[in-house]
Amino acid sequence: MPGRVRSSLIRGNNGGDALVAARHLSHFGYCPSVICPKIPEKPLFQNLVTQCNNLNIPFLDGPISRHFLNQSLILDGIFGFSFKGPIRAPFDEMISSLKSCKIPIVSIDIPSGWDVELGNTDGIGLEPSLLISLTYPKKCASKFMGKHYIGGRFLPDFIAKKYSICAPSFPNADQFVEIQELLE
Repeated sequence: MPGRVRSSLIRGNNGGDALVAARHLSHFGYCPSVICPKIPEKPLFQNLVTQCNNLNIPFLDGPISRHFLNQSLILDGIFGFSFKGPIRAPFDEMISSLKSCKIPIVSIDIPSGWDVELGNTDGIGLEPSLLISLTYPKKCASKFMGKHYIGGRFLPDFIAKKYSICAPSFPNADQFVEIQELLE
């Protein structure tokens, strides 16, 4: 039986990815909810919020730690490519709460607080137990020590060939594949 999932998001494309993930989780029978202290005004985000609202996915507010009860995992979609430290309010409290919780964290593309190339160099970012890279792992993924998957078949062959990217094979109709030594 599907469980309860918190999908946390905020800005940038990772926030949009988290909303898309919440929508998919709902369609697969899970009961996601979204923690979002600040919803961007961009039409893309507004449309994603509307889609989540149409599925009765709750948007929660207040102290983040009180929302952890009865959750099976937390989906991190807070920061992405454009993150540059230090972490400012209200996100500093959110990251601090997430770092101290015992619930497994799954990060989308880049763990929140990490530099896209260097990783969690100053220790302020999350240390998730699982990373789902979209399209292809970002350079910082070479510093990640947990379980790692690539999600989505988004990389056209001509781009992979142009940039000499050795994309993994996806078995059958799968939309994700576990990777191990891809970045070395």
